[in-house]
Formats: sequence, structure tokens, C-alpha cells
Amino acid sequence: MRKLFLYLLFFSFTLNVSAQSVEEDQLGAWYMYFYNASFGDSGFGVQGDFQYRAWDAGGDMEQLLLRSGFTYKPKKANILFTLGYANITSGDPGESTGTSGENRIYQEALIPQKLGDRFLLTHRFRSEQRWVQDQDFRTRFRYNIFVNVLLNKTKLEKNAVYLALYNEIFINGQTDIGDGRPVQYFDRNRTYLGLGYSITDKLRVQGGWMQQTTENWAKGQAQISAHHTF
Repeated sequence: MRKLFLYLLFFSFTLNVSAQSVEEDQLGAWYMYFYNASFGDSGFGVQGDFQYRAWDAGGDMEQLLLRSGFTYKPKKANILFTLGYANITSGDPGESTGTSGENRIYQEALIPQKLGDRFLLTHRFRSEQRWVQDQDFRTRFRYNIFVNVLLNKTKLEKNAVYLALYNEIFINGQTDIGDGRPVQYFDRNRTYLGLGYSITDKLRVQGGWMQQTTENWAKGQAQISAHHTF
């Protein structure tokens, strides 16, 4: 009887772990809205994004991310600085309804660059201070290079069609997240390819595919996004 009980307990635990594992062959989906606005000629402004990320097409929540920050652009420098805050709710994959929370402060520098008439590059450097539920205080550093290739215009203006590409690497600042739980310095990498269209001079939409690789799993995600300038 005791052996049967231990077997059932082990079998139940195995099912629970299996249900919460990431299905790498299943295409996920991210739905995103990005905004930015300037306060006249002061150099100050705001920017942020709201994202719903799913392990599948939409019903199995991966993350709900709400992020906003104050920006500053020096008059004599082609760079945009941001100081912001993010709140993230992460969900377990599969049938589990478990979630965890995170509060985050971040600092960011955006450096745009144009090559010829068709290639628009942006370098983004971001530092994060993270308070993740049931973990010690953490930091993370990110670098992203965005490349927009204009196909029918020389500016991102109304009716412009463009290819959108990016690659971003995430590096952890610590390898111990508390209670002896280790992580690697390498956190993840994201590679994206998409197609964009400017509905107006201040509103663009994009659709594409992103491959995300972490230390434990790799998974593809479809992405649909709107980019709005006020």
C-alpha cells in the first residue's frame, strides 16, 4: 500500500511538471502597442508599451507587460534617454493558472542611425532593476539593434512599406536568484523578422515572427504590433 501511495504521488508530480513545461513546437503570439510623445520643444516626453504575450495563439497567457517612462532628448545630441517603470504578470504554460509578479525600473538609451536612403538603424541599450516574486533583487542588461529597410519610400511616412528586423541579447547581472537557485549570465536572445506599413505619418503596424532562445528552451512567436507617435 505504501509503495502504491508513493507511486501515485510521483505520477501526480510528473504530470504536473509535464503540464507546466514549455511546448517548443507550439507557436506563441505577442500582441503589442507602443507609444511615444514629446512635450513641445522642451526635449522631454513619454514613451511606453503594453503587451499581451501568450504561449499559444492567445488563451494561454505567458505575460502581461505594462511599461512606461519619461524621456529626454538633448538638443545637440542624436540620442533619446528614458527612465521608466514596468509591471509584469507572468503565467505558467499549459493548463496551470499559476502566475507570478514582477516590478521593474529601467534606464534606456536609443541611438538612431541612417545608412543611405533606405536603411534605418536604432541601437538600444537598457539596464533593468528587477523585483521578481519569490526571488532576490536582480539586475539585467540588454542590447538591441533594430533595422528597418524602407521598400517604397525614403522616410517612415504615410504609405511606407518596410522590412523590420531586430536582434536583442539579455545578460543577467547575477547568477544566484535566492535560496541557492542558479541562473546563467546569458538570459535570452530574440531574433525578429517582420513587415511593416505606415497607415499615417504617426501610426504604423507590423506583423512578423520572432525566435526566442533562453538557457532552457527555444520557441517561435508570431508578433502583431502598433507603433503610435502623438
